[in-house]
Amino acid sequence: MTAFLKYEQQGHVVTLTMNQPERRNPLTGNTAVAEILAACETIAADSSVRAVVLTGEGPAFSSGGDIKTMQQQSFGDVDGMRIRDDYRRGIQRLPLALFNLEVPTIAAINGAAVGAGLDLACMCDLRVASDKAKFAESFVKMGIIPGDGGAWLLPRVIGMARAAELSLTGRMIDAATALQWGLVSQVVPPEELLNAANALASEIAANPPQVTRMTKKLMREGMHQSLASLLELSAAYQALAHQTADHREAVTAFLEKRTPAFKG
Repeated sequence: MTAFLKYEQQGHVVTLTMNQPERRNPLTGNTAVAEILAACETIAADSSVRAVVLTGEGPAFSSGGDIKTMQQQSFGDVDGMRIRDDYRRGIQRLPLALFNLEVPTIAAINGAAVGAGLDLACMCDLRVASDKAKFAESFVKMGIIPGDGGAWLLPRVIGMARAAELSLTGRMIDAATALQWGLVSQVVPPEELLNAANALASEIAANPPQVTRMTKKLMREGMHQSLASLLELSAAYQALAHQTADHREAVTAFLEKRTPAFKG
């Protein structure tokens, strides 16, 4: 069986490409979850990786859940508790892995991001879209709820009102609307998508990698911690940052009016 995910590294940037275009890169009914989880573990342990680009092969970014798999779960004699456990052991591991990954992630959305595909994009830190991309939180259209964390992720990206509009109608929006709503930060022609995502990744990767990881971690923690708790964590991280060689290099390079060379 062909691997679902292509893992490629150039310099300090890893590109992960979902590679099942004939099925529109679904996240269930295949090895997608296991392969993305394995990639996250590899990236987390590799100090040479400073940024990650996630994209899809073919006309779709990801169609989300595989409909045939849903049919087997819903139409067959499958116990509800087993379905619950399948979610907990399966696709629900994705938001936890990507949320806790300290390396910054960029979704390069080449086409339709539907259901869990949209939620996958929201698990990333930044989103760049082709002008051919479309977005739908379409679970309600299939008579199910966002079981992969979408009800937590989407409101934090575009706000509760817009998230409710998408989630309760199941409506599909285009790339221009996604940009207006803040779902994506850039919209570019399809042929420029990976260049735009890689330019953003390279800009991130040019900074001190340890501090970049800590900065992402602080922003993630700030989504659910109190200000007082986040300030305590910030003080601890800042103490570590002040002691890094990259901090000394940044200060020295600034005073010497030259470009710093960060080594991590």
